[in-house]
Amino acid sequence: MTHDGGPRRESWSARTNRAVHGATTRVDGQTADAAHRAVAVIVPAVRLLRIPSLVLAVAPLPFLAATFALGLASGSTVGTVLVVAAVLLALVPAAFAARRHRVLRAVEEPDQLATELGIAVSLSDKVDETRGALTSIAGGGGWRVLSRLKGVWSGVGMTGRWIDGVGDLPRARYFVPPKIGTSVSLVLATLWTVPISALLAFFALVAAIAGTL
Repeated sequence: MTHDGGPRRESWSARTNRAVHGATTRVDGQTADAAHRAVAVIVPAVRLLRIPSLVLAVAPLPFLAATFALGLASGSTVGTVLVVAAVLLALVPAAFAARRHRVLRAVEEPDQLATELGIAVSLSDKVDETRGALTSIAGGGGWRVLSRLKGVWSGVGMTGRWIDGVGDLPRARYFVPPKIGTSVSLVLATLWTVPISALLAFFALVAAIAGTL
């Protein structure tokens, strides 16, 4: 009860944990084993990428900062365009950094992640097919584990009900559709942002030296 005599409102995390605990009873032994084997691949791969992913997240920032500073200092229309472009491009590594943080947190408790992956499989209308997809990620490491995850899930028919269900799993949802696809897309977008931001900074510097900025 609360101080005013009303019922205590259950927190989101408590509701989620209770739902996960209840759904665990539906996970059969084969599915639990497949989930643990998948986690044995996922967790080391994600942890291995901790430093490389940080480097990727910050790599475009010096170029974008230079472009922003040159555009701001010019005070011209072209300079304003450069400032806006730098800000918009910076949103990509920022989104990637936010997703990186969530994925790293998701692997902090491997047993919990394995439990949630097992629940995700059990929520599918085709448990055997989904379990097989989960098992097939073995053999990929580093950046490949994300692309492999996206690839194996793409071969399994996922209903809207399944996607809604896995959305309630705080850890596993980052390794199943649709969030796994978003993660891969953010990696690729951030990779492209590095050369684009470098070229933008180069042209801004040349324009500033030539006095055309």
